[in-house]
Amino acid sequence: MTKDPYAALGLTKEASADDIKKAYRKIARTDHPDLNPDDPRAEARFKAAGQAYDLLKDPEQRRRFDAGEIDASGTEQAPRGYYRDTARGPENPYTQSRTSQGNPFQGGFDADDFFANFARGQGAGFSRGAPGDVPGQDVQYRLGVPFLDAALGTRTRITLPDGGTLEVKIPEGARDGQTLRLRGKGTPGHGAGQPGDAFITLDVIPNPDFERDGDDILVTLPITIDEAILGGKVPVRTVSGTVKVSVPAGASSGQVLRLKGRGVKGRNGKGDQRITLRIVSPSRIDNALKTFMEGWRAEHAYDPRTGKETK
Repeated sequence: MTKDPYAALGLTKEASADDIKKAYRKIARTDHPDLNPDDPRAEARFKAAGQAYDLLKDPEQRRRFDAGEIDASGTEQAPRGYYRDTARGPENPYTQSRTSQGNPFQGGFDADDFFANFARGQGAGFSRGAPGDVPGQDVQYRLGVPFLDAALGTRTRITLPDGGTLEVKIPEGARDGQTLRLRGKGTPGHGAGQPGDAFITLDVIPNPDFERDGDDILVTLPITIDEAILGGKVPVRTVSGTVKVSVPAGASSGQVLRLKGRGVKGRNGKGDQRITLRIVSPSRIDNALKTFMEGWRAEHAYDPRTGKETK
């Protein structure tokens, strides 16, 4: 992606969080690969916008990028003296331990400190094993997940800082901000010490067609004038595929239909899909339609603001 995530969204650093969200959704609607199957440039813009949104929607990540602490891909930017400092400083922020207390030798080695810390370690639960048995540390990662993958569940891999990979199972119905725990996938222990765990925080990437509300899925369904007046079966996308929904005769814009069990998996089963209808007039009004509507208005004028006929 571009080195400037703001540029990928057509914004500047002064953009608000709402501006960032709106810009991403606009690009997702126009450049989504499903809408531009033969346009690699549109796909590239869509991917760049998704990566930029993934970075900037998190206030802390945005602050760190603006401060130059991480780059546009979220990778740590090594400050001057990095290798010297990390040799005696706390862990890398991407692999911070939940149990670590920092480096006991910060600022230089002291034999008395070494043996004091070793003794404290013995009293902190290491006495069950040999003196050199030390458990591994927990590590934390963030993972961007497409909306549909989170809704349906999937398996994916993340690349670790050391170049290795870790397979992650995304459960069906996963939520934005949800943290997964992979036991034994942290740093290895020393001696007979058990390895630490890996904690994966999920960042669900928005989808231009779907919105989530609890376990329900929200969509907007455009319908024609005749479908609104006469009713009929109309195709609508769900997270698990396209189905046909019955639009009742006399439907209005803003009316909400419900598909039971077409939402996402939650603690109490699957939610529903709620469909908001939106009547869309044809882009060109031909003479036949115009003549018909003029005749209808002359005989059946109706004011929807009062709910009464005007004749």
